[in-house]
Amino acid sequence: MSNLETVVTEIVDEMRQRTDRGEVARYIPELARVDPGQFGLAVIGADGTVAAAGDCDVPFSIQSISKVFTLTLALGMVGDRLWQRVGREPSGSPFNSVVQLEYERGIPRNPFINAGAIAVTDLILSRHQPREALGEILRFMQFLAQDTSITIDEAVAASEHRTGFRNVALANYMKSFGVIDNPVEYTLGVYFHHCAISMTCRQLAVAGRFLAHSGRDPSTGLSVVQAERARRINAVMLTCGHYDGSGEFAYRVGLPGKSGVGGGILAVAPGRASIAVWAPGLDAAGNSHLGRIALERLTKRLGWSIFGE
Repeated sequence: MSNLETVVTEIVDEMRQRTDRGEVARYIPELARVDPGQFGLAVIGADGTVAAAGDCDVPFSIQSISKVFTLTLALGMVGDRLWQRVGREPSGSPFNSVVQLEYERGIPRNPFINAGAIAVTDLILSRHQPREALGEILRFMQFLAQDTSITIDEAVAASEHRTGFRNVALANYMKSFGVIDNPVEYTLGVYFHHCAISMTCRQLAVAGRFLAHSGRDPSTGLSVVQAERARRINAVMLTCGHYDGSGEFAYRVGLPGKSGVGGGILAVAPGRASIAVWAPGLDAAGNSHLGRIALERLTKRLGWSIFGE
């Protein structure tokens, strides 16, 4: 782990010196206020050792990274019946595309684009009242991260609710095809709130450990999901986790990963480590610009790409 700590520190120093930081998500007013100069990186190895540097303990809005965890919850509720409502193919379109949804008659291409995540949220909501569904999602995140201090940023959730017109359109369109069962306003309320969960890189890396270790938390030995399900979630992360930039991420980084427009990325090195990086500035596809570059350097220096050293 000493080599890992050196690599992490070096990468954080390199990223801090760069001036090409991307653009923060200005279409969500609260995210537009975030300082793009921040950068954090945390890596947790199989033995629980943590290598972290930079702004790794600064909470940020995880946004679409929450979709990994809502997918996990939904699969636990209904198993593979989920795939009757949501596909698992790469979109090749922007994360909030309406055109693709119309072409495919209301069935979202995968659970990580906005329409797909809204459909998954609706499935979780079907067993609860909105407050109960949101509480279950938040408690799941706290359980995985082993930290009950994790909360929802209500200002971010309200900001998304005020400006989420495209998501309202997506939800209503799916409702017209029977993909959404619950009242649209309830489903969107839960969706906006779980995307507004606030976490640090360190907390997020802990929460993702089960995906790096065949569905188990190696620190407790507890099984979160079966090994086969963990592999399949990782597969969807690899092919769909970065919207229409997923191919580029797989090509350059070579790990399953999920990004969020808050600038975070959760990445998984199977059998080795769980990784969380945060750099608020985004590229044209809505993924963290420096986050992807940092992960590319990390996997190259450590030989962690799933496609070989």
